[in-house]
Amino acid sequence: MEEYLQGCRAALQESRPLHVVLGNEACDLDSMVSALALAFYLAKTTEANDVFVPVLNIKRSELPLRGDNVFFLQKVCIPETILIFRDEIDLHALHQAGQLTLILVDHHVLPKSDATLEEAVAEVLDHRPIEQKHCPPCHVSVELVGSCATLVTERILQGAPEILDRQTAALLHGTIILDCVNMDLKIGKATLKDNTYVEKLEALFPDLPKRNEIFDSLQKAKFDVSGLTTEQMLRKDQKTICRQGIKVAISAIYMDLETFLQRSDLLADLHAFCHAHSYDVLVAMTIFFNTHNEPVRQLAIFCPHVALRMMICGILEHSHSPSLKLTPAPSTHPNLQAYLQGNTQVSRKKLLPLLQEALSAYFDSTKIPSGQPETVGISREQVDKDLDRASNSLISRLSQDEEDPPLPPTPMNSLVDECPLDQGLPKLSAEAIFEKCSQISLSQCTTASVSKK
Repeated sequence: MEEYLQGCRAALQESRPLHVVLGNEACDLDSMVSALALAFYLAKTTEANDVFVPVLNIKRSELPLRGDNVFFLQKVCIPETILIFRDEIDLHALHQAGQLTLILVDHHVLPKSDATLEEAVAEVLDHRPIEQKHCPPCHVSVELVGSCATLVTERILQGAPEILDRQTAALLHGTIILDCVNMDLKIGKATLKDNTYVEKLEALFPDLPKRNEIFDSLQKAKFDVSGLTTEQMLRKDQKTICRQGIKVAISAIYMDLETFLQRSDLLADLHAFCHAHSYDVLVAMTIFFNTHNEPVRQLAIFCPHVALRMMICGILEHSHSPSLKLTPAPSTHPNLQAYLQGNTQVSRKKLLPLLQEALSAYFDSTKIPSGQPETVGISREQVDKDLDRASNSLISRLSQDEEDPPLPPTPMNSLVDECPLDQGLPKLSAEAIFEKCSQISLSQCTTASVSKK
């Protein structure tokens, strides 16, 4: 694999047609490994003198945000320097020159910015449900398994098992295990095919790391933010909402709030981050496990607009469905309100509707131009009156707050029974995996305490 990747960089210097294997824009571990391994397989099995190049669909500067990717590349001894990133190859120029063929892996819908590249797509390999309206008109292979790396492994072992080296096998093996949450039956993300190909890889390479060992190390790396700057921590797992020109960033931070607030030059970093990306509000949800292995969530709301910050804080404090059970936490930073969150079941996903309601309530109560900090005095009583009015609407709209859908069980016989994966796999971010593991941990603790009684 390493020798092949070194040759790929050399191929970029030549003016010749390229077959680019492109992963998705998230460039998570599954997307990265699937692109590398599929391109490797195609290069080794194509008789024509075609050049197959894997491209990671992010800027090189964004790789440090994906700690599990960085860790795994180091573990299998693949230097980052030999990889090709999206900002190092001009796909649009290649397409205009008639020198581009695209193979999409771990996705099948190109973003609007790449819409003109759709006619260059020759093949798709994915494990998500097909969006018929957007899927490219080419050969599409989709199967709803836990990891796209499983489908790449299948392609290799069925097509040319002799090309599989230990380095490539280790990449595929670890990725499937991480994606399928260590093949845990309680989580239920692993399908029969995922399990089958993990076992086949282990049979071919008995010295591969133990499942628990590789899962724990990759999971730890995914949550590790120790080497990141404040901006990188905020961007690592971030969502954005926008309402009438006001933009709110919501970032998951994997450390305790006190440690985060004590970072040097934090206020300057928050101001710079918001200014660089035109955010009016930044909401940071810190997530970690305490010494008793219990999940802990905390919130920090940073916003220079006094009225907007008070409205958001008021909505969150007064919310009943769901109730966050917020307790104000000490903070010496101006324009920043910190909270301890008593209800750890309220995830960022469930926080988004509350923030959207807060923006609506803000626009109903005051008209402050976006980008202009509030300088006039405003009373808490005035905000509370507007808040009471907004809360009535908020409670009625959110009274039937949807719980996160459970992960689908492994299908027993999709040819006879309706396949539980027909509706597709849920997208598992680092926070989503944190939640599922937290729920299992809490369930086990509860069961243990009941049995003792």
